[in-house]
Amino acid sequence: MEKADIRSLDYDDVLNQMNEFGEKSFRGKQVYEWLHKKLAVNFSEMTNLSKQLRENLEEKFYIPAVTAVESRTSVNGETTKYLFQLEDERVIESVLMKYKHGNSVCISSQVGCRMGCRFCASTIGGLERNLLPSEMLGQIYEIQKISGERVSNVVVMGTGEPLDNFENLIQFIKILTDENGLNISQRNITVSTCGLVEQIRRLGDLDLQITLAISLHAPNDELRKTLMPVANKYSIEEIMNACRYYYSITGRRLSFEYSLVEGVNDSEFQAKELAKLVKGMNCHINLIPVNPIKERDYKHSSMQFIQKFKNILEKNRINVTIRREMGADIDAACGQLRKSYMDHMQKGD
Repeated sequence: MEKADIRSLDYDDVLNQMNEFGEKSFRGKQVYEWLHKKLAVNFSEMTNLSKQLRENLEEKFYIPAVTAVESRTSVNGETTKYLFQLEDERVIESVLMKYKHGNSVCISSQVGCRMGCRFCASTIGGLERNLLPSEMLGQIYEIQKISGERVSNVVVMGTGEPLDNFENLIQFIKILTDENGLNISQRNITVSTCGLVEQIRRLGDLDLQITLAISLHAPNDELRKTLMPVANKYSIEEIMNACRYYYSITGRRLSFEYSLVEGVNDSEFQAKELAKLVKGMNCHINLIPVNPIKERDYKHSSMQFIQKFKNILEKNRINVTIRREMGADIDAACGQLRKSYMDHMQKGD
C-alpha cells in the first residue's frame, strides 16, 4: 500500500483519520500539533501518543522531507536564501527576510516554472512539477527550526506560478492559517501571479483575506508580450477586470509588481501609462529594481530613473514604494541559487 502524505491533510481530515483508527478526537489534535506546531519530521518524535498509534501512523502515512542542502546569508545578515531538497531529490529555494516588524519567508510553489518570464531565472529549464501543500509548509517549518525564530509573514513569490498549482495552494493556506497549527493570519500572506485570469476570479470567489500581487511589469500589451509570454494569452484589460472582480468580493487592496528594466519599461511615458492604467483602483505599486541574471541581458534601472518613475506615480496619487534590494550578494533573485546548484551538479563539481 502506498503511504499518504499526512502533512497535507487539514485539521478535520486528521481528526477523521483518528476516528478510523478507533482513537478519540483529542488524539487528532495532538497529531496535528506535532505536525504543524512542534514541527515533527517523523512519528517517533510524537512521544505523547501510544506505541500502537505511532505504528498505525507509520504504516499508513509519511511526512515528506524538506531538507536544507545549502544556505547563503547576506553580509548585513538581513537575508538568508535556503536551497531545499525534496523526497525525489529535486531542489527548490526559499528566502528568509528579517524586518523590524518581523520575519518574512518567500517560498516556492513549484519545482521550476512554465511561465517563461524573460527576466526570471526560475523559468530556465521549465516546469518539473507542482509542490504539495506539505512541501510548501515544509519550507517555512524548516526555516523556523534552522533560524530558531518565528515566521510572521509568508510570500508565495518564489519559484513557480502559485495559481498554476491552485488546489495545493489553497490547501496550504488552509493549513498554515489553522489555529491548531502555526496560525498565521491570512492578512499576513501574499500570493503572486503573472495574471492567470480564470484563477484570479476563482481565488476571489473564495473570499480569502490574503494579499494578491499581480506581476505586471509593463503598462501595455505590446511591451508585456516581449517580457512575459503569458501576455499572449491574457490581455492587461482582462487581468484588470479580473482584479476588479477580486476586489469587489474581498475588499482587499491589490498589489502590482513592476520590475524596472533599464531602457525597456522605465521611461516617463511608461510611468504615465501605468498611472492611467490603475487610476481609480484601490492598489499599491511595488517598483522592483530587476535583479540581473547571467542568462539574460537585462539590467536594472538607475536609481535616478527609478525615483523619477516613482514621482510620476505619486503625482497621480498612486500609492507606490520601491522595494528595498535584499540579498543581491547571495543570488536572492528567484531561481538563481537553484540554477547555480543544478549547474554544479551537472558538471560534477
